[in-house]
Amino acid sequence: MKAVNVQQAKTHLSRLLEEAVAGEDIVIAKSGRPYVRLVSCVPDKTPRSLGGWEGRVRIADDFDETPEEIIHLLEASASRRPTRKRPK
Repeated sequence: MKAVNVQQAKTHLSRLLEEAVAGEDIVIAKSGRPYVRLVSCVPDKTPRSLGGWEGRVRIADDFDETPEEIIHLLEASASRRPTRKRPK
């Protein structure tokens, strides 16, 4: 772990950023006390494995079916909706 003060961090920010991306932990100190830690936020490049939820999730057989009662309610509310006039 590398520790630098705020003034050094301001002067050498580009170099410190490169070191952080390379994996080094850098602590920026203020008045001799640790203030912040500079770490990389480069995403992990390992490929995702598919099928992680296999066997944990179940989709109901009627998932795509909408009950008639719901359809009628939606159609009724759409027919009662007032029409808006467009401003000129």
